[in-house]
Amino acid sequence: MVADGGGKMKLTLAEPKYLKESVMIISELVNEARFKITKEAIELVAMDPANVAMVIFKLLSSSFVEYTVDQDVNIAINLGNLKLIMRRAKPQDTLTLELEQNKLRVVLKGGSTRTFSLPIIDLEEKEQRVPELKFACTIGLASSMLSDAIEDADIVGESVAFQCDKGTFTVEAAGELSNARIEMKEGKEVKVKCLEVSKAKYSIEYLKKMMNGAKLSDTVEIHFSADYPLKLDYKAVDRMLLSFILAPRVENE
Repeated sequence: MVADGGGKMKLTLAEPKYLKESVMIISELVNEARFKITKEAIELVAMDPANVAMVIFKLLSSSFVEYTVDQDVNIAINLGNLKLIMRRAKPQDTLTLELEQNKLRVVLKGGSTRTFSLPIIDLEEKEQRVPELKFACTIGLASSMLSDAIEDADIVGESVAFQCDKGTFTVEAAGELSNARIEMKEGKEVKVKCLEVSKAKYSIEYLKKMMNGAKLSDTVEIHFSADYPLKLDYKAVDRMLLSFILAPRVENE
């Protein structure tokens, strides 16, 4: 009753990294989530319990060495439990996902074959929709540059201001006694598209969880507008997409 559709499903990854790392990152934000498995991809759209952040994940069928899906399946899983299993996957293991009688079977094959079964849970909440957002600023850069900027800002404050103006992207944080400012100018390493001067504040605590996307992609696309949600896109071409949407921190001056 919980897994919609009774078709056959067998998905095998030769390198578990993209699924493993994504589950690790998503589980930092979301406890339980619904995976939608179609003929094209495994997809997930989930909101964190505080309704501050949304995560959008897509692992394309082209990432898999075997991808058999008779019909679309929706399965809800406790991500904390799935994370514990994923943690056991070694880089050289093959990882297979199968459905059997309201359980998700995860088979890790290396020197030995290890099989785990996870219960599929009932998730009451309605399906999450990705909001339609239009952004004034789009910045493309190495994901390590964003991670470094957030870590620099973390020394100083709890929130960080992203600012975009004429070919410059600035990350700024202010504490009671100190402040940090990281400036990145348009060039070979940094692409800045700015339709209007924009500034918005975001929570560093959330950003630190999101920037782990750097484990999956060398580059990140940052989208934001003045006092507007932030969207981060981590992509691996023909493999996966991991995106985050983060509500702005609106502080009463």
